[in-house]
Amino acid sequence: MTERPLAPRLCRLPLATVLGCEVRVAAGLRARFLGLAHLDLDRVGSGLLIPACSSVHTFGMRFALDICFLGKDGKLLRIRSAVPAKRVVSCREAGAVLEIPSRKGGEFWSLCH
Repeated sequence: MTERPLAPRLCRLPLATVLGCEVRVAAGLRARFLGLAHLDLDRVGSGLLIPACSSVHTFGMRFALDICFLGKDGKLLRIRSAVPAKRVVSCREAGAVLEIPSRKGGEFWSLCH
């Protein structure tokens, strides 16, 4: 089965390298609020970085997420694995959040390390 192209709303977002891997950056209020919600798993790409963020919700998610909290220096602080829909997770010390589709988390980490 072939992966479908990236969702149009994600294609317009800038790219950044986080922990050695390329992800989209939620630039703007709409992208920050929606995150990866309401998208199919095969349309979200490798993940989404939400800068200047310490808390995310998973309302509207169609799949579980691995939530990576990053310090202001970009270093990994904490990971919450396989967070299901309808949850709120936070890390007071975080300076950014990286959302990774849970099934792709293993792929993400193997590429980065």
